[in-house]
Amino acid sequence: MPAAPPRPAVVLLSGGLDSATCLAIAHAEGFTPHAISFRYGQRHEFELDCARQVAQRIGSASHRIVDINLAQFGGSALTDAAIKVPKSESVDQLAAGIPVTYVPARNTVFLSLALALAETLNARDIFVGVNALDYSGYPDCRPEFIAAFERTANLATKIGVEQPGAIRIHAPLIDLTKAQIIARGLALGVDYSETNSCYDPQTGGKACGHCDACLLRLRGFEENGLRDPALAV
Repeated sequence: MPAAPPRPAVVLLSGGLDSATCLAIAHAEGFTPHAISFRYGQRHEFELDCARQVAQRIGSASHRIVDINLAQFGGSALTDAAIKVPKSESVDQLAAGIPVTYVPARNTVFLSLALALAETLNARDIFVGVNALDYSGYPDCRPEFIAAFERTANLATKIGVEQPGAIRIHAPLIDLTKAQIIARGLALGVDYSETNSCYDPQTGGKACGHCDACLLRLRGFEENGLRDPALAV
């Protein structure tokens, strides 16, 4: 029998722990992944160096870095140098509510551009590494948002009109703890030393160890009996 045709999928790849795991999952599920990353005015642009390494290591069929400038709007500690990235000593000290590191409409923008790429690739599947358990309280990481965007994607695209329900937004990490995400990635061979999730990295990309993303990641590694390799960058 002839081999099944490849199934292209677009994978949002920031260069952090979650997106690297998501890319590995897409690959393991038999998709031909096309990674897309964004230079959007983030203070932690170092993550894009990690995204390049991860895409090459895991085996993306292509990797695009798209330039958009969300910094012109500000409103987030990640895109406005005047707003400090919050730092804490432990996960227990993380503030409740939506933090200042939330970038307004970021995942909506990113998914929309990933959807545009998917249409040009004739891909029906988009993978995003959002998580609704060990996360910083972002509204665009919730299952309700992912489900709503999938409905919109099927309404707003040529392929969605011609083949109703064809487009799927995969969020395989959405119900996992950070420890479970790390365990899954390790089982798939993800090299987390090539990833960086820090919102405010030091010179050379070394993780600060005290922002929300670092603390959640640190706890995930500790619960697996491991040390976070990002601290040794």
